[in-house]
Amino acid sequence: MGTIELTKRQGQILEIVRTEGPITGEQIADQLGLTRATLRPDLAILTMAGFLEARPRVGYFYAGKKNGQIFGEQLRKMLIKEHKAVPIVIAENTSVYDAIVTMFMEDVGTIFVVKDHGILAGVVSRKDLLKVAIGKQDTHEVPVSLTMTRMPNIVTLTGDETVYDGAKKLIDYQIDSIPVVKPLDDSGRTLEVIGRFTKTTIAKIFVELGENKEV
Repeated sequence: MGTIELTKRQGQILEIVRTEGPITGEQIADQLGLTRATLRPDLAILTMAGFLEARPRVGYFYAGKKNGQIFGEQLRKMLIKEHKAVPIVIAENTSVYDAIVTMFMEDVGTIFVVKDHGILAGVVSRKDLLKVAIGKQDTHEVPVSLTMTRMPNIVTLTGDETVYDGAKKLIDYQIDSIPVVKPLDDSGRTLEVIGRFTKTTIAKIFVELGENKEV
């Protein structure tokens, strides 16, 4: 097959998709100030020639990139605030016994411990609670504040970080849940808990991407 000579407009389309893909035909048309119908032949040629790859409900990708790169780019475009789950929180004076019950009822492996107004104080895991439960202390008497990991030794995420950032922190720190927080002062020490980001969240996004759904 001989070398295909691209028109100036096809070159512009290719550059837009290369730098901003995945991107829809409508978005490409908007950037070039043209209608979608005008671009349709160019997009068809570029796709058939193997320059671009089109996926339903997702848009056009630059086919010169490996799927792994495309997947990584999508994760870097998704923000934590769009994919966070509802946080499971308890007060500092909650007993270890009640924390265990909450963990069982909510079916989570980590609970966030908060002060007044939802301010993050600590994080308590299954392992933290188990240490007390198998010891000689009374789980009804011991508050979670004595066994939790305290600030500032807690890994956190803000809503404006990306899903890729969140996934990397989960792996790097070998944890299964991260509090999503909103700093309430310039020091960054007063953090309001607004969500959670977990390995389950990652699995759900992974499946949705695999099904080519918009996430």
